[in-house]
Amino acid sequence: MFTPNFSTHFTCGLFVSTFSKPHTMHFRNFRVFNPNMKRTALVGIFVVLAVIANAQTGRYLVQLRDKAQNPYSLANPAQFLSARSIARRARYHLAYDNTDLPVTPAYIDSIKSVASVTVLNVSKWLNQISIQTTDAAALAKINAFPFVQGATFIASRNPRENTGPENVMPNTKSASGIQSATTVTQQYDYGAAAAQVAIHNGSFLHEIGLQGQGMILSLLDAGFYQYTSLKAFDSVNLAGQVLGTWDFVAREASVAEDNQHGMYCFSIIAANIPGAFVGTAPKASFYLFRTEDDASEYPIEEHNWVCAAERVDSAGGDVISSSLGYSTFTNPVLNHLYSDLDGDKTMAATGADLAAKKGLLVVVAAGNEGDKPWKYIMTPADGDSVLAVGAVNTRGEIASFSSYGPSADGRVKPDVASVGAGTVIQSTANTVATGNGTSFACPNMAGLATCLWQGFPEYDNMKIIEVLRRSGNRFQSPDNRTGYGIPDVKKAMQLLLEAYATAAVSDCKTITWTSKDVSSMHYEIERQKRDETSFTKIGVQSGTGSVFQNHTYQFADPDITVADGTVRYRIRQVMDTAANSAAAFYIDTVTVALSLTCTPVPASESGIQLIPNPVHNTLYLKMETGSAIPDLQLQIVNAIGQTVYTERTVKPSSGLAVFSVTTAGLARGVYYLTVYEGSKRIATKSFTKL
Repeated sequence: MFTPNFSTHFTCGLFVSTFSKPHTMHFRNFRVFNPNMKRTALVGIFVVLAVIANAQTGRYLVQLRDKAQNPYSLANPAQFLSARSIARRARYHLAYDNTDLPVTPAYIDSIKSVASVTVLNVSKWLNQISIQTTDAAALAKINAFPFVQGATFIASRNPRENTGPENVMPNTKSASGIQSATTVTQQYDYGAAAAQVAIHNGSFLHEIGLQGQGMILSLLDAGFYQYTSLKAFDSVNLAGQVLGTWDFVAREASVAEDNQHGMYCFSIIAANIPGAFVGTAPKASFYLFRTEDDASEYPIEEHNWVCAAERVDSAGGDVISSSLGYSTFTNPVLNHLYSDLDGDKTMAATGADLAAKKGLLVVVAAGNEGDKPWKYIMTPADGDSVLAVGAVNTRGEIASFSSYGPSADGRVKPDVASVGAGTVIQSTANTVATGNGTSFACPNMAGLATCLWQGFPEYDNMKIIEVLRRSGNRFQSPDNRTGYGIPDVKKAMQLLLEAYATAAVSDCKTITWTSKDVSSMHYEIERQKRDETSFTKIGVQSGTGSVFQNHTYQFADPDITVADGTVRYRIRQVMDTAANSAAAFYIDTVTVALSLTCTPVPASESGIQLIPNPVHNTLYLKMETGSAIPDLQLQIVNAIGQTVYTERTVKPSSGLAVFSVTTAGLARGVYYLTVYEGSKRIATKSFTKL
């Protein structure tokens, strides 16, 4: 048994023991947020910290007024974003805005030129520069610059100052060499980690080849001690899966000599010791960023977190997993209040939601305050666009330390739960160990979310969060400990396939459908004739190949004539045929009226669904018609009849189509969505906005 020496802030109430000795205890929990502060909206996103006593020696945030005289242009994002980042924005139709522009270089140069000032990190999203100085005159000079809103105290002086350049990552590899194949491989022997994967049906994803290939997952933490030499990371090190590292505290490239907390979290995702310990996304590629200074607690660590999230975005990352949370600080004047945790007030929540806005899937730990006076979640778990993870054991029982929700504005938090009690991890003694904390639930969930998203790049980060919530075992009755519950990623995949798959009928009897599959899956074609009361299986189609991807199939009904009148067909996709884990669902049902002209059945109210309902941010209209609709109109009205949304679009073909409607800006309440074909009303459906 060994005892890591922490003094502050992670969201694991963390003790590690050798796996052969399952004794566990809790360390001091790791909390961090930003406190009783004066809040001044600057660029709509930043909070100015109150200047406190003895503020002439320490670290400060310089808030800038604007990005004037900027040599960069939103019209040319290749100046400041990688090709992979630009591709993500294009894939999900994400617009660029002022937060994407780098901080005006001349402003940085002016601050650097002030004597006795060291520039630490720069945040373009918040338009801030963190500095260190012991000179009150230097602060006065910076505050006098016309482009400076204010320089405010954020932390005491860092005794381990590194005077190297800020925001440089010299050992970053090109993302062009990332493995992208999703070929079915061997079933993993997870060893001691089997239960923490099985609770989510995670092996299903791995067995069909979704193991993280082609995805970039970034961990933001306090250090990744010895990750270059410990057994769990042999595979990722040999394969070059660590694309880059950076220490935003010491401002250097190496993170392997720092705190072990991030290494524990990294192992839960990346470990590959067959028969002993295999993680949840062992084939992903990684960035490892140190943002946390374990020697003390100050809000500057939230600023570091945002800077690191920006780096993930710029480098083209996909997923952030961060087991850090903020509520109290070394100086209690800076402490956050529970009322601050509404998703909008803290730097960490602002940065996390901005990362989500740029298309990143942000997974964070809820916190370990459930059995302590604070009790509640920590920031950035309060972010409205992040997936906050609470802790359970492998039997699905809530861990006593797992923080309570909701957020301060009443939203369901945490969102979901994963194994954070008795979680299997890599120890610094090079043994397989166990530990406790939502710190460990977070990466366990993040790895599986990465593999799920790998299979469905067509859908954005918020869709992945939606299906993980909907697949939770408490989706119908969320609570304030596990939120929507423990996700079943096989069920989440089914939800994605249901949204993705389409079917149609041509020449009266040929069914064409598109879905995603591998050879271990198959489809059953069923038919119901006019006078029949049930469907009958009339054919089977096997899946194709060893790579999970989309395929299109056709089946011609050998036994149908015009005399049969109206006929219905449906396609059942069988995802898993094993007796103890069978899973199947109906892709689509299509109807055709057989006559001399073979008339498709028009759109009807029965062919329209709204998913999910209730809804948070994005509503999906699932619509089945027998023909194209060249003038499809959508209208949403509120409970008092006011029109709050209209859209005019085209349904280009028969069969199933899915349209997304952004509802994030709607107030809570009941709404009515009406679908028109031209001026003709097809259907009106109600939904509830949470």
